[in-house]
Amino acid sequence: MVNRIVTGAHYGLRDWLVQRVTAVVMALYSVVVVVFLLLQPAFGYDTWAGLFSGNLMRTFSMLFLLSLFYHVWIGMRDIVMDYVKPASIRLTIHVLVILALVLYVIWSVQILWGL
Repeated sequence: MVNRIVTGAHYGLRDWLVQRVTAVVMALYSVVVVVFLLLQPAFGYDTWAGLFSGNLMRTFSMLFLLSLFYHVWIGMRDIVMDYVKPASIRLTIHVLVILALVLYVIWSVQILWGL
């Protein structure tokens, strides 16, 4: 009999698919920003502030950041699950990563919407 201690493992197609979808969202966002920057004759604070003044870009930026954070969570979780063997240390790292990512989400909302 195998004595397996599970601390948050979710293996399979769902996580693989989520990482691919979040990667596509991040790639699209990067292309949009790069194309916008390349199309500007002069670039300064006014151009940058104008880009993020509309709700569409703020929402797209928030989607990018949420995709990034979820992508990071899946990657960090898989790395920790593969290489950290003691369950207590693994769980501690998972909790610290989750707390950091939640704080990053709150900080992102504050930056994008000035709350």
